Amino acid sequence: MRLLFGTLSLLVGISLLAINLYGLTQSLRPEGLAPDVLRFEENDLKLSHDDFREQVKKLPSESKEEYANRLTKVIADGMAHVHWEYYDPDVFHQRVPVWENYILYLAGALTSISEFERYHFTIPEKSIERGIGLCGDASMLLSELLNQEGINNSIISIPGHVMVEADYGSQKQLLDPDFGVPLKNELIFYVNNPDTLVREYENFGYFNNGELVIKREMREGNYQYWNGASHFVTKKYYFERISYIVKWALPIILIVIGLLLRKFKKGEK
Repeated sequence: MRLLFGTLSLLVGISLLAINLYGLTQSLRPEGLAPDVLRFEENDLKLSHDDFREQVKKLPSESKEEYANRLTKVIADGMAHVHWEYYDPDVFHQRVPVWENYILYLAGALTSISEFERYHFTIPEKSIERGIGLCGDASMLLSELLNQEGINNSIISIPGHVMVEADYGSQKQLLDPDFGVPLKNELIFYVNNPDTLVREYENFGYFNNGELVIKREMREGNYQYWNGASHFVTKKYYFERISYIVKWALPIILIVIGLLLRKFKKGEK
């Protein structure tokens, strides 16, 4: 029995390790991101994968405010706005592929938890690499990148939308990385001046009911502040990071256990 368990442990460990190694040769960036599958069509996805990865970096000459404003636009241009519920979750890697992280994949394939079936990354590098998402993805990415540069910020959620408010010390600024709109003032200003919110979106070329919904929800007080992504999606935030450690640790442990069990069994003969 010990030999059997040792053999099974060794086989499972080697298989998982092989999956991980194969994943190192793959990219999370999905194919087929053509205008007809994107929310903003030909005005969507204006940056290549390499340009996106490069332009999210802060320039030495940029102030915190300049960086936050530019980054808001970069994320909107670099993240594809796939129609989230239209396609099978495996088509655009909404469900994390097994070769990327078999733990997150199994959580999406074997459970009924919608957050894992169509996954939203919190690790900035993974979000940038896959390059697709909704307002929540864009806002968590913006928040995490601002944190890396020491720029205080909060994630703000309202029904149907998520944004970020940056705090530069002397002033605050509401940022919408989903639409690529760096607004001029902080949230409370637009709560008290909702018509200004719509006009500022119009200045960026947005003339639709989306901004009217944001205006209405703000006016009615339907918004909530979150202290970054770790507060916004706490359990998933830490589970994701732990899973990327465990996905390598588990096969190594299984291989070691398998080798030891087989060695001990042979020693008994």
